[in-house]
Amino acid sequence: MPDRHPRRWLILGVLCLSLLVVVVDNMVLNIAIPSLIVDLGASSADIQWIIDAYILVFAGLLLTAGSLSDRHGRRLGLVFGLIVFGGASGLATICQTPGQLIAVRGLMGAGAAFLMPGTLSILTTVFDEAERKKAIAIWSSVLMLGALGAPTLGGLLLEHFWWGSVFLINIPIAILGIVAALLIIPESKGPASRPDLVGAATSMLGMTALIWGIINAPEHGWASARTLGGFAVAAVALTAFGLWERRTAEPMLPLTLFRNRNFAGASLSLVLLGFSAGGVVLALTQYLQFVLGYTPIEAGLAFIPMLVTAMAFNGVGVVVDKRFGARVALSAGLLLMAAGFAVMASLEPGDGYLKLAVALVVMGMGNGTAVPAAVGTLLGALPPERAGVGSAVNDTVQQVGTALSVAVLGAILTAAYRGALPEGVTGEAHQSIGDALGVAAATGDSALARLAQDAFVEAISVTALVGVVGGILASIVAASVLRPKPAVAPESNVSTKVGA
Repeated sequence: MPDRHPRRWLILGVLCLSLLVVVVDNMVLNIAIPSLIVDLGASSADIQWIIDAYILVFAGLLLTAGSLSDRHGRRLGLVFGLIVFGGASGLATICQTPGQLIAVRGLMGAGAAFLMPGTLSILTTVFDEAERKKAIAIWSSVLMLGALGAPTLGGLLLEHFWWGSVFLINIPIAILGIVAALLIIPESKGPASRPDLVGAATSMLGMTALIWGIINAPEHGWASARTLGGFAVAAVALTAFGLWERRTAEPMLPLTLFRNRNFAGASLSLVLLGFSAGGVVLALTQYLQFVLGYTPIEAGLAFIPMLVTAMAFNGVGVVVDKRFGARVALSAGLLLMAAGFAVMASLEPGDGYLKLAVALVVMGMGNGTAVPAAVGTLLGALPPERAGVGSAVNDTVQQVGTALSVAVLGAILTAAYRGALPEGVTGEAHQSIGDALGVAAATGDSALARLAQDAFVEAISVTALVGVVGGILASIVAASVLRPKPAVAPESNVSTKVGA
């Protein structure tokens, strides 16, 4: 294949290194959540906003960042993202309040918005259809390896230093990524296009308002002015976004892309997969530390079964895809995810770690099988000149699912926890398990601690049922919508206009 870039595998290594900074940060942040609750005095809503501020800025800027990278250079976009992300990580270490950390996490989301589509768009330009899913599987496995080591390192830092030390991990990785990208990755550009500022503004406003409404619902009620106001603004802004994208000459999200069954099916499957997974994994870090009594490092090590299994099954997913097609690989992976959530939904007080480990292994099998097929199918359905924006679409649909997951499942988890507590438990102990354990420790009330732990286990079981439904629905979508053949012929998938 003369069109294949001779340094494509070395370039893939640099892309994996660059994206490690985001993976390490997100995984370590999950482990640090109990420390944030205790040391910063972060409430449940604060924790959700520390996560959602990043996701909302990230998702809102992704398409604009992808378009800018196509126009001015994909390597330039990648390096810019690493600089912003690394600098924001330094600021995170000196935050003194939840509000400050929320603001800095938003800045980190801006850096990631340039970083992530840059990695996938460059991967798309240097790998053709025959090798792309294999490259995505390797890319995914390396990132899983980073996610495997990050909790251990983060746990060690949390045991010996303050919570802000976990963000220091990002800085040397970002510096290495910048140097390697400049030395090894060639610059590439697509056709000139203008950034869609109206589209970026309306989409970000709409998503922010939607998440605001959902987060406020448990505290103020679904019929409160704050909740309904958020939903009203979201409806207006997202409707305006759709109308604008239909009419503007250079939309950041061409709605005609969704006429392609493979693109639409892969996108919806990724949204449902992200929705079913995000909030449940967030709850598990609290379960491990608050219920099972694990230290931060032990909580990090507890995720090893899922990560190792996902790495192993990335290769399985590629083989299944090659033999039976992306539809079978994606559907099977999503059903395995649903089965893992079903095991988690059966958790009961006193079960310990073994049942959770089984659930994590099954979820890892599903994730490893589904991800290469989903991402490869979505990217393969796009024209090569839209590599940057197309990669941003992939990231956007996943982040939309994750953002909704953290908000909706976080709200369900909080409501289920409070509903499972006896009527006599009121005040701070009624707000969250972290608050309840704090009250119990201060008063020596071991019975309150046990009640809170049992209520939280029941809440996780309820929340995991949403993951079961999400996985099954996503599998049905993949089986019914995806076509057995890729929508784009292999010879048209390679963009060779890559300059040094």
